[in-house]
Amino acid sequence: MKRFYSFLVLLAIAGSIVSCKKDDPPAPDNFANFESASQGIDEATTEVSFAVKLSRAADKDVTVNVQLQDSGVVYSTHYTTVPAASNGALSITIPAGSTSASFKLKKASDIFLSGSEYVNFTIQSASTPAKVGSTAALKVLFSSIVSKGAANFQLSGIAGSEAGSSAANSVFVDLSNNKQTPVLRASWDLGFYTGNEFRVIINNTTGANAVKVNKTDINSVSLADINLTTTPLTFGQGEGDLAFVDDVTGDLTKTVIGEVSANDADNKVYIINRANGGGFGSLYAGTADSLIKVRVLKTATGYTLQYASIKETTFKTVIITKNTSYNFQHVSFNKGAEVTVQPTKGAWDIEWTYNTYKTALSADAYVPYAYPDFVLVNDKGGVKVAQILTTTKTYDAYAEADIVSTTFAADRNLIGSSWRSTGGPGGGATGAKTDRFYVIKDAVGNVYKLKFISMGAGDGGTRGKPVIEYALVKKS
Repeated sequence: MKRFYSFLVLLAIAGSIVSCKKDDPPAPDNFANFESASQGIDEATTEVSFAVKLSRAADKDVTVNVQLQDSGVVYSTHYTTVPAASNGALSITIPAGSTSASFKLKKASDIFLSGSEYVNFTIQSASTPAKVGSTAALKVLFSSIVSKGAANFQLSGIAGSEAGSSAANSVFVDLSNNKQTPVLRASWDLGFYTGNEFRVIINNTTGANAVKVNKTDINSVSLADINLTTTPLTFGQGEGDLAFVDDVTGDLTKTVIGEVSANDADNKVYIINRANGGGFGSLYAGTADSLIKVRVLKTATGYTLQYASIKETTFKTVIITKNTSYNFQHVSFNKGAEVTVQPTKGAWDIEWTYNTYKTALSADAYVPYAYPDFVLVNDKGGVKVAQILTTTKTYDAYAEADIVSTTFAADRNLIGSSWRSTGGPGGGATGAKTDRFYVIKDAVGNVYKLKFISMGAGDGGTRGKPVIEYALVKKS
């Protein structure tokens, strides 16, 4: 009897499990979409990438077939794609565990175009378990566009398998062109200003620190010239010194590396902790041997960079010629050369990144602090911004007539971390704040309103992949 009773209990449990499985709701559809419905290629651009994104990662490879239809241009004559198209179509694969894959359009050189030419890309099919989404058509014009806006525009902050709270990419966003440009934060070490002044920045997105050595002979500088106990060149957990990082407001008159002088004798050596190997604000690669020494000289057309590892006695040289199409030109110590980081100064409005800012220890004492999910405004490129609380005006209600009463500021940090909550004492759940939005005036006068939709567990988003929505309020 006892055995029979046990059998009935097991049978009931098994039935309950089966019933639960039957009652579990099906997973939502996984859609393949373009990031936006339109994008432009200006005259100076020769290559551009377009991403196809899934709603979420799939457990197996997803093959997406894309059809091409052009007007005014001919494939192979005026443009090509990578991967190559065959019979008016191309195929890309989104690997298992990933949420996106890209293809490139390459514009031929030495061709004349009127600007009315375009290519339509259309997602024709996506293999199981994905389906074709609602943003399945992308029109690419061979000229600049002024976007009317985009909804559910997800930024690609995560580069690989890293946690979203330490996303490896900085993401530059050009609202008028529906374009984002992800760049590895650790891909550069120094930025050289292209304006009238001769200024150099260290990497604010990796927690770099630097200190001046009262020497001009870079080959003679060694670990003996720095006391890492009194000058640790690191920060975090209430430690660190704002004197060893660039001004957190972006004021170029307050960079760690002083203004580069025409008198070489005034240009001292600096020791830099790159801080992009061992974690934000720590010693690069975890050892003092990885410190870099640099000296920058002024030339008629730009800069001469001298650099070496702290233990080396012979320096290397990189020549930087100012290119005023950019705010800064960047150099990587690893590559020993210039690298492209920011898009041209008129081709981005905001940068989502990990950033060095400050936090208060007391009413009048501040230390450097690492902020993830920080949004910087392209103030050097002429972009201005305003924050609007929804108690004053809602996002949907904000219109062209409201621009005249909006106070715009050329403030790099105005958005900063104010758009999200990351939990902690009194901080609430991690997510985008819904009580505010931002109005952005780009360098040519187009005005957009922008709000953050999601970014974390508290709002159903993904940390490191925030979703924004923006709309054109007034065209310049």
